[in-house]
Amino acid sequence: MKYLVSGAEMKEIDRHTIEDIGIPSMVLMERAAYAVACEAEKVLAKRGGNAVIAVCGFGNNGADGIAAARMLHLKGMSVTILLADAQGRQSGEFTEQLAIARRLGIPVCTAGDFIPGDCDLVIDAVFGIGLSRPVEGAYADLIAFIGGLRKDKGAAVAAGDIPSGVSSDTGQILGCAVTADVTVTFGRQKLGQALYPGRAACGRLVVADIGFAPGPEGAGAYRVFSYEPSDCLRIPHRRPYSHKGTWGRVLIAAGSENMAGAAYLSALAAYRCGAGLVKVMTPMENRAAIQELLPEAILAAYDSRRAAEEPERFADYLRGQAEWADVIVLGPGIGTEEYARTMTETILADAYVPIVMDADAINLAAKWPYLKGYFTENIILTPHLAEMSRLCGRTVDEIRSDPLGTAEEFAAQYGLTCVLKDAATVTARKDGKTFINPSGTAAMAKGGSGDVLTGVIAGLIAIGMEECEAASLGVYIHGLAGELAAKRRGTHSVLAGEIAECLGEVLAGKYPEKTAVEGQNAV
Repeated sequence: MKYLVSGAEMKEIDRHTIEDIGIPSMVLMERAAYAVACEAEKVLAKRGGNAVIAVCGFGNNGADGIAAARMLHLKGMSVTILLADAQGRQSGEFTEQLAIARRLGIPVCTAGDFIPGDCDLVIDAVFGIGLSRPVEGAYADLIAFIGGLRKDKGAAVAAGDIPSGVSSDTGQILGCAVTADVTVTFGRQKLGQALYPGRAACGRLVVADIGFAPGPEGAGAYRVFSYEPSDCLRIPHRRPYSHKGTWGRVLIAAGSENMAGAAYLSALAAYRCGAGLVKVMTPMENRAAIQELLPEAILAAYDSRRAAEEPERFADYLRGQAEWADVIVLGPGIGTEEYARTMTETILADAYVPIVMDADAINLAAKWPYLKGYFTENIILTPHLAEMSRLCGRTVDEIRSDPLGTAEEFAAQYGLTCVLKDAATVTARKDGKTFINPSGTAAMAKGGSGDVLTGVIAGLIAIGMEECEAASLGVYIHGLAGELAAKRRGTHSVLAGEIAECLGEVLAGKYPEKTAVEGQNAV
């Protein structure tokens, strides 16, 4: 597990290292520049070129870029340093690095008088992690220039710390931004590099250790985390002396008349993640389909018409089923009819086990706000952006611009765990920790993928994992399974059931290799 930092947190780590510990700023800068130069050299070797343009701002990020350019120059590369203007407010380190470059005879040009020739690689060192307002004027032109070199000349782009124009806190594009093929970030991954669209703008991300000292508080001072493959070792081992009851009972309250898919996928995923017993509670019209697709499941089939006509009797039936369970999946495919509202209200009110609440149960809570009054710490909510919009009253665009803040605020308001599903899913846990998921693929953008996720989370809880961790780690495992399925089927052809079928391999320690961010070429 690793922790992610905001721009302000990273600046404090930098300050502490320089001022409190006493490591000179120029030492850190030289190590940062060396890390960028090493990655640039790898790209150039792969492409067979040596023409480099280092596009630099006037701050310390620009100074990093000049130092990296100097190192490549000394290795025989054809290097030019390009500045936005001849005049600018320069940091002390920038002034020193530029003077060194000039003494070595490295050409230094400004955007107004520069005519580009050959270019195999651009070093983007215009802005660093401190950018907080939209890019305008000459700097916007400079970013457009980098984009033109990438498009028209086929140049690769290596960004120092973060692609210029990307917010280090939210991943949002501040007016305009560089799209990099590789980004070398210093010390720690930044929040904006884990969230879209900044995550895509980074290309392949390299986190370089340049010698920052740990803060006096240690990792406990941070709230946002991400998983790595080794974290899958947190999954409880299966004890040799055990039986089906040892590994938990999962109730899947899912599906509507002749719509069995959601119930099946959730149940299958729960079993694949180790649950000992899985009971599917669904309308009787789905009985044959579930029995054929998943004969291992226990069935609790009910008459939905009678449930609608006799809500009190149906509620009694639901309480009995809930008493059986150690964990409940509530909502996939149940529809929004009146009997579905009875189901949602009864289970929320009377079940005292963890409840993974998804899909139509969330839509019902949005339609009938009093249901949110039943939200307590035993709830794990798994909305996608549109469902979250209905639930919290924000537009999808507002949520997309700040998924971290949206999920954390909702989780804190109701004291629950919120899994806000998106290309980079955010899990805001009731214990105050937040996880941004690094796994997954566009191949998972298919109907049924969310149903598989509910089953994964429920299955992990059933086998004894603490529910907060089951939610956040479940998202990660679900994404790894999606990557494995995509490797086999291709990004267009993966079905949700194939994601579930890959869960066993992930739990057995078989993880897909990552080469680049989805949609970017590995360089």
